Amino acid sequence: MKADVLTCLALAAASLVAVVTGGRSSGRRRHKEVFLGEKSKFQFGGRTDYKLKRQDSTKTLLIKSEQLLRIEEHDFAMRPGFGGAAIPVGIDVQVESIDSISEVNMDFTMTLYLRHYWKDERLAFPSQNNQSRTFDSRLVKKIWVPDVFFVHSKRSFIHDTTMENIMLRVYPDGKILYSVRVTVTALCSMDFSSFPLDTQNCSLELESYAYNENDLMLYWKNGNDSLRTDEIVLSQFFIKHFHASSGLAFYSSTGWYNRLFINFILRRHIFFFMLQTYFPTMLMVVLSWVSFWIDRRAVPARVSLGITTVLTMSTIITGVSSSMPQVSYVKAVDIYLWTSFLFVFLSVIEYAAVNYCTTLEEMRKMKRGKIPSTFNASQAMAYDGCFHDNDVELTPFSGLASTGTSGPLTTPTQAPDIRPTEGTRLRRQWSLRQNVDLFVSNSYMIDSYSRVAFPMSYLLFNIVYWSLYS
Repeated sequence: MKADVLTCLALAAASLVAVVTGGRSSGRRRHKEVFLGEKSKFQFGGRTDYKLKRQDSTKTLLIKSEQLLRIEEHDFAMRPGFGGAAIPVGIDVQVESIDSISEVNMDFTMTLYLRHYWKDERLAFPSQNNQSRTFDSRLVKKIWVPDVFFVHSKRSFIHDTTMENIMLRVYPDGKILYSVRVTVTALCSMDFSSFPLDTQNCSLELESYAYNENDLMLYWKNGNDSLRTDEIVLSQFFIKHFHASSGLAFYSSTGWYNRLFINFILRRHIFFFMLQTYFPTMLMVVLSWVSFWIDRRAVPARVSLGITTVLTMSTIITGVSSSMPQVSYVKAVDIYLWTSFLFVFLSVIEYAAVNYCTTLEEMRKMKRGKIPSTFNASQAMAYDGCFHDNDVELTPFSGLASTGTSGPLTTPTQAPDIRPTEGTRLRRQWSLRQNVDLFVSNSYMIDSYSRVAFPMSYLLFNIVYWSLYS
């Protein structure tokens, strides 16, 4: 009997302890939930989602987004409004940089942000606060996007570091913003007829590949303000103007397509070419004129100077041609280089004429016996192979002496025909042979005339050249 009483008391005590302990633990859980609720309320602005504490939030949001946009309920292989009017797709572009411009390949490389705007009612979703939803490239692959491509592009790629640079923003009414960061290398048909004083007009063209104007209408969303650029600095070019334009392109098999143009005008910096091409060329031409002031009997000095300037000009021409495309027309720099080369070449030819006339003159004097008996021929020939004027007896020209002019011009047999004319005026008639004999007998006059004729001709050429091309 006592044993039964003790057993009942033990069971009652155990039940009491269990009740007290359970109450305390449930109170603790209740206080913990209140604490978590207040904390989540503080962090998320008063919204408490208890499911997020027990499930993976990313999976929940992804499932909700796909269900909210009803992606599985539609065939996004078809364009919005298929069978009806053409869907308008607005475009705006922000040019980040022009990476390179190649004259040899006739192309340019540009990095830009390409944004598309259109409306797809299949993606409309209910929203109380009218806020948009933003997604990355993973959702882009499941819906319809415009198939815009770059006409005349050689290479292009979408940046993928650290993820693909693609952004999709969907609004509750079905409006969509699709943005992509892309680098494209495209063809630019350049005209080098005025190179390096040229201005190039390049354009990047955008067009739909599959949808013609009956299915898709491309347009600049904000008109001329649809094209924006950052501050772009190029090494060889100055960007004069960026502007947007639009047009139509016709293909015989598929029809008319809307095409958008990103036009930019480039003007080349001339200072680099002035330092590398024009100034060295001018100096070589001026250096070739130094031979006009060197004694015509100094054959080694004048010949070596002429050959050096000719070879230097050939090197400059070869260097410029190697860095340019092989075009079939003449460029402005070619005109300047080859004209300067002609001046250098003529300076060498000038000395060849002077040396020939000097030798011919002294040979005639030797035949006439004008060389004195005291003349040391070996001493004179040791210098340059020609006789010296101060060692040769010269006879004044009688025809010019009668008019008050004397000097080593020609022999008496070369006197010009002097015939009386009206009143007291006299007219001299010189034959071509007499003029040639005059230059042969006075070869030093060729250098004298060249000192003036060459600089004046080159100065006139520069004035005409820079006035035409600048």
